[in-house]
Amino acid sequence: MGDVELLDQVRRLRSEGKPPKAIARALGVPPSVVASLVRVVAAERDAVAGEPEVAGCWINVGWSLGLAVDQSRGWVDEDEAASEDAIGGLVSVLVARRHRWDKVSVCGYLVDAYCLGVKNVRGPDIKNELDLRRFLPDYFSTYPHGWQDAPIELARHIVFGAVEYARGLGFEPHADFTQAADHLGTWQGPSAITFGKDGKPFFIPGPHDNPREVIKTLERTVGPPPNFHFLAPQAAPPTFADDDYFL
Repeated sequence: MGDVELLDQVRRLRSEGKPPKAIARALGVPPSVVASLVRVVAAERDAVAGEPEVAGCWINVGWSLGLAVDQSRGWVDEDEAASEDAIGGLVSVLVARRHRWDKVSVCGYLVDAYCLGVKNVRGPDIKNELDLRRFLPDYFSTYPHGWQDAPIELARHIVFGAVEYARGLGFEPHADFTQAADHLGTWQGPSAITFGKDGKPFFIPGPHDNPREVIKTLERTVGPPPNFHFLAPQAAPPTFADDDYFL
């Protein structure tokens, strides 16, 4: 099968909603080959939609801890076991799109996937590609196991899905989310991710949160514990300030 024919087959199977692993099995080619072609198809779709090409998308390793993820999507957490001793819940996503031939537009999203949704947003910021490569280690420096490449579809399901989940609990995203949402592209729910820790809201107080107000809101929307869980502020483990994710 030639390269053009293979790309056509991947394009067709993606349009049917097939995940990359299923496409690789159906076509009898290595998953790594399919993954690169899936990125090509995604870039084509963005171009048709009038969206700048995705130059890169990243997420912290351990992003799926405590979450239920539709396995048919083929999304991989590169080292789930690496965070087994962690509480999890905070997910950082970084998306870069072409701005000009030598520049990219970058947006970052700090997501509380267990409860509050999008807690902070950075960008869009304009960087050259060298600056972007230097920025990646800083952006993910608070995660002990670093970051990994991610498909833009995963970023959409994490960020938009968390916003939808948090709104159902009574919480709105960070005020700057509106100006950064378009950077993710178009998305239609529902998310392929079940939010909350093991399916239930779990509030872990951050340095800028009002625990009393959050707990009152949860009691109003889902009822008292055990309908949700929380860590008492004095019992909470050391946490990074939201701004620490945006060095």
